[in-house]
Amino acid sequence: MTPFGGNPENSIEVLNIVPQQGPGGIFAPSCEAAISLAVEEINGGSGILGRELRVTHLDGGREPEDVAREVSALLATGMVHAITGWHTSAVRRAVSRANAGRVPYLFATDHEGVDRPPPGLFLVGSDPGRQILPALRWLRRELGARRWAIIGNDYVWPRRTADVVRTELTDRYGELAPSLPLERFVPLGTEDFADFLADPRLDRVDGVIVLLVGADVARFNKQFHHFGRDERQLRVSPAVDDNVLLGAGRGANRNLYVPSSFFVNGPEGRERAERYRRLHGAFAPALTNFSNTEYEAVHTLHALAKAAGSLEVPQVHAAVNEGTTLETPSGGIGFDGNQVVRPAYIARAEGVEFEILDRIC
Repeated sequence: MTPFGGNPENSIEVLNIVPQQGPGGIFAPSCEAAISLAVEEINGGSGILGRELRVTHLDGGREPEDVAREVSALLATGMVHAITGWHTSAVRRAVSRANAGRVPYLFATDHEGVDRPPPGLFLVGSDPGRQILPALRWLRRELGARRWAIIGNDYVWPRRTADVVRTELTDRYGELAPSLPLERFVPLGTEDFADFLADPRLDRVDGVIVLLVGADVARFNKQFHHFGRDERQLRVSPAVDDNVLLGAGRGANRNLYVPSSFFVNGPEGRERAERYRRLHGAFAPALTNFSNTEYEAVHTLHALAKAAGSLEVPQVHAAVNEGTTLETPSGGIGFDGNQVVRPAYIARAEGVEFEILDRIC
């Protein structure tokens, strides 16, 4: 029996959408474990609005419209109070249409930027202006990396992020043609990257911007190493966490740089990781920069409800628009529009761990 009496009518029900299949399925165990830590902490207090927090996990690795149909059916019951999750931007777009502003939707994945966010959507992951662009500027300044290739999956986040990178190289440096000689977008689940890695245009770049997802990143890193490119070229990717490092193996991660707002060995990571291990034990999936964003999303929902006194979307937007500082386990956070604002760092992969190098934003 919980402190709330175990009554489903006295609960806050959250749908968490995370891939349980496909290339993103590599993240599901750690994402679900990280959310359970947030639930434990919130329910150990007064819950959300005095009610017990419960989470139902949905498979976000299916076709976006299939995910959206299930979300729509569950919303129709009137028993869902919020949505969160780590999933692709393609799924986010479909779920946003299904949600239609009915409940708060906290998207916990780095994204391509949302020009006109629909009502109810709050972005906990970072946009390119807070991760990949500052990382490219740092790598140019510190390591002299000027010329880049792009490899990405063929959907909205990689393509829109590539557009932002092109604009950056053109507007800031005026040198698009020599700086970005090779771009390629491949289907989710691609296993063979040999054509890209053998392309002679790749010899003209200092590094590769990797905009792949999950297991695709790990496979690419293995093949990048097999071609010997890691000895002389960089990679930078916002799509790498500890699971991806482990999936590729220690030898495949040389000269790999990752921007993120959280690393386990960062300012608040060690103590959080210790709470996570106490809850789940020594053999739990790793707490990573990706699964931590899910943890942050649930605590952000808790803080939004407290500030607004409600989970009704208009009241939540009003609290955000007033510039309210929200208190979470990471300290006070604010919003720029519907985007959570927090510091970002750049790290270099060292085997299957990260070494934080600098704050970049």
